[in-house]
Amino acid sequence: MPRFFPIDAGISFDCVRSDLHDIRWQVNEFSADFALPDEEKHLIRVSFDGNTIVRILEEMPLSTENDPAKVDGLVPHHFAYRVEGATFAATQSEAWKQVMGGVHHYQFVTGWGCLDVLSGNEPRFEIVEA
Repeated sequence: MPRFFPIDAGISFDCVRSDLHDIRWQVNEFSADFALPDEEKHLIRVSFDGNTIVRILEEMPLSTENDPAKVDGLVPHHFAYRVEGATFAATQSEAWKQVMGGVHHYQFVTGWGCLDVLSGNEPRFEIVEA
């Protein structure tokens, strides 16, 4: 059963009204920008240092991955989570996870989709200009 642990992104907003705006992959860094509802000039950026495995899904396939009755810790309209026991992390390369050591699964949820990230580093959050 997946367990979700909410993460404080440093800003409160209705993630149901948000969406993924942009992603950037550079050597040893991944970042994604998400729309902030009612804020046309600013976005929230989530960044990870180091190697990552990333998945972007629309909401419908995500809703079929697990029995919703067996999900623990989801908070209505919350954006960022650390996740344990989810299918996405369990099905990734065991060799990669061992080499990276201490890999965690993070999930960022909007009304239109979901960004999953496996990383050995914690996410950083910042507000940036659109």
